[in-house]
Amino acid sequence: MSKGQVVARLQSGVEAAAVALSRSRIEYDKRKVERNETLFKKQLISAQERDEMVTEAALREGELKKELEHLNLRTIVSPLNGVVVERVLGPGELVRADRSVVLKLAQLNPLNIEVIAPAALFGKVRAGMTGSVSLAPYFPGTYKAKVVVVDKLIDPASGTFWVRLQLPNAGNKIPAGIRCSVNFQP
Repeated sequence: MSKGQVVARLQSGVEAAAVALSRSRIEYDKRKVERNETLFKKQLISAQERDEMVTEAALREGELKKELEHLNLRTIVSPLNGVVVERVLGPGELVRADRSVVLKLAQLNPLNIEVIAPAALFGKVRAGMTGSVSLAPYFPGTYKAKVVVVDKLIDPASGTFWVRLQLPNAGNKIPAGIRCSVNFQP
């Protein structure tokens, strides 16, 4: 699944009809302004009448933009490049804005590596530094990952803190969810 790809479309007949109606009104207003332009040049209609027609046409353009935005709200697009992990709702099921999840996505490039590090490393691990990631026994060798988030708090019960690294995964060759170990390099 690609970022921006349509994931789901909600019923949007009313919104689509409103867009079509707005477009028809705009076409009518354009024709009306064109017809009356010659009348204005011959001074058969006032500047105020002409201004009202031009303003009405501009207002209809704004209404069309609003209707298009309402129509776009009925389309759910993927916010990231990834894969569908779980389909929560199927066709015809009710989607509620306040609590519905349509599907769950996972981003595979870059992979996020979540590390629970010992408190002894607190202050030594910083965002921007590199970690050496071992995926053994699944993949031989080590891979370079960049530290992107370091928790500001140490958990007093476990004496640990949380670190997130990102590992490039071109072609999605490394599956998500496998265990790994990380060594931090200054």
